Amino acid sequence: MSEHVQGKLLIIGGAEDKSGEKKILKRFVEEAEKKAVVVLTAATEYPRRVGAEYTEVLRGLGVQDVRVLDVADRGQANSEDVPHLLTSVSGVFFTGGDQLRITGLLGGTLLGRSLHNLYENGVIIAGTSAGASVMSDTMIVGGEAGTPRKNTLTMAPGLGLLRSIVVDQHFAQRGRIGRLLEAVAHNPYVLGIGIDEDTAILVHPDGRFTVVGSQTVTVIDASESVASNVSESKPGQPLVLSPVRMHVLPEGYEFDLRRRVFLPAG
Repeated sequence: MSEHVQGKLLIIGGAEDKSGEKKILKRFVEEAEKKAVVVLTAATEYPRRVGAEYTEVLRGLGVQDVRVLDVADRGQANSEDVPHLLTSVSGVFFTGGDQLRITGLLGGTLLGRSLHNLYENGVIIAGTSAGASVMSDTMIVGGEAGTPRKNTLTMAPGLGLLRSIVVDQHFAQRGRIGRLLEAVAHNPYVLGIGIDEDTAILVHPDGRFTVVGSQTVTVIDASESVASNVSESKPGQPLVLSPVRMHVLPEGYEFDLRRRVFLPAG
């Protein structure tokens, strides 16, 4: 259920500001209390470049101990060095890239289990773009923009830090409302969350999230829908889903994942 929130998550829609106000990354640093931060570059094909970029930005924001962890294979993710690398860590940051690289490399490994333990013990876990998609128990790994149609979406198991939620990123910028609606149509109890670029949700242990950043977050709730053709429709056929409740939230607004209600800013 979506109320199964145990720690803090910062889920970023991608393309977060790294050169201007850096509002989202500043929030991550604040939540991590400027202590030791691990940057996980498993998703990207360019780990050195991406790791160096985030190291520079995070150090500039006051983090003294930035550890870049590039996991190239599952052997590394099961290394006996993992506990040492995560000692005294106060924040973990997943970079963007390919979400299947993250789950394929970390799922069921010592590192994967250790990250769950950190989360359950209050360490903030952040992820941008692909690193955002992996947060939930089911993730979108591919799909078409435009009209929601049957069998145009590819989904896979995520890391499971959030349950009964599916996250999509680069949301408005890439016209992804159709594919998020298709994801929700597969199981209308699942809550769809679309996060725009340079925008994030900070998920609190009590099940609320707060919007941070320059754009908006879209929440799609079809749990009370009474009409759907997802089971009997043919591949490629437009989907029916009604009614659907949608919330569009800019910075400062909150949403209660447990009660599925909008909370006013302030």
